[in-house]
Amino acid sequence: MSLPLSREGAAALDEQDPLGGFPERFVLDPQAIYLDGNSLGCLPCSTPGRLRELLTEQWGRRGVRGWEEGWLELPLTVGDRLAGAVLGAGPGQTALADSTTVCFYKLACAALDARPDRHEILTDVDNFPTDRYVLEGLARARGLRLRWLRFDRAGGPTPEAVASALGPDTALVTFSHVSYRSAHIAQLREITALARQAGALTLWDLSHSAGAVPLALDADGADLAVGCTYKYLHGGPGAPAFMYVRGEIQPQLRQPIWGWLGREDPFAMAAGYVPARGISAFLSGTPPVLALTAVDEGVRIVARAGIEAIRAKAIELTEYAIALTDARLGRLGVSVASPRQAERRGAHVALAHPRAAELTEALIERGVIVDFRRPDVIRLGLAPLTTRFRDVWEAVEALRELLT
Repeated sequence: MSLPLSREGAAALDEQDPLGGFPERFVLDPQAIYLDGNSLGCLPCSTPGRLRELLTEQWGRRGVRGWEEGWLELPLTVGDRLAGAVLGAGPGQTALADSTTVCFYKLACAALDARPDRHEILTDVDNFPTDRYVLEGLARARGLRLRWLRFDRAGGPTPEAVASALGPDTALVTFSHVSYRSAHIAQLREITALARQAGALTLWDLSHSAGAVPLALDADGADLAVGCTYKYLHGGPGAPAFMYVRGEIQPQLRQPIWGWLGREDPFAMAAGYVPARGISAFLSGTPPVLALTAVDEGVRIVARAGIEAIRAKAIELTEYAIALTDARLGRLGVSVASPRQAERRGAHVALAHPRAAELTEALIERGVIVDFRRPDVIRLGLAPLTTRFRDVWEAVEALRELLT
């Protein structure tokens, strides 16, 4: 399909966009083109109202009674809503808590403890840094071996590479489902099946997937997953992360941070730790009620749009960005460092250029908000609910002007 590679053509695509009204539901700077929703999603217009009601009516009027009026259950109620709308998972398997790093640590520890006779962790050198650092710390503390896979810069984990690396000593296999740099989508179902056949557990980082790419964690047999809520889920800066633990393996796992809200009957204040049943056992401390309420509002908006419609627009936006790059930037030294196959690409596009860091700064000065990833990548984060086709055209045109 030929795409209209002009400003007028971009405006025509916006007119035909089924999600074209959704940018109006967010607070957007009229003086900027925001293409960094894969780092921090935009603020929903409805979130301040939700928070004001919580502050004035719940905390303000009800005070401590709020804990018995739904606050304590928020990690699980929002988790179930997220699971059904975004993760392709049934209830009782998802909880919101902590940061992605802490959640990743909890689930990685639980997985390794469940395979005490195995001593190897399998991941890749381009996995998100916090995941790599947590794994390095665990390997050092436990005397384990890290096996690093390497892939093409526009690629990521493949079933073939994982199959050749798995062995009888592999305890944990962990990757990002969508690469934070290239946007490559890993084959979660196939890789999970291979790890299970080898007797290992899998832990997926869904930070660049949740809210942008349809997921089917239950159907695909995923064991464990984590992800953040401040990108495509619009939960706000520093919003709590989520953990998914497949229901049938929950009784076999125990997370390492034993806090009072992960204990059976926490208000008994009893001596000794007895883990709660189900996903509650993976909680630790007091839930951040304000932050969870903001996440809930973001998840509700994503559910209203529908993940399939979001995915369809993500494909159209990224295809458009690639077509514009080829046509208008290719001869200026810019190349596409993301997969060109739509089914293997998430909701951002990586553009490579030797002066990427300098160009990113110049774009931001012009009001085109993108970000830079070492060594030479400009990321265009095309969050489907807040990005218009004319935003993509204007961003590519701004980069073309800088290069000429």
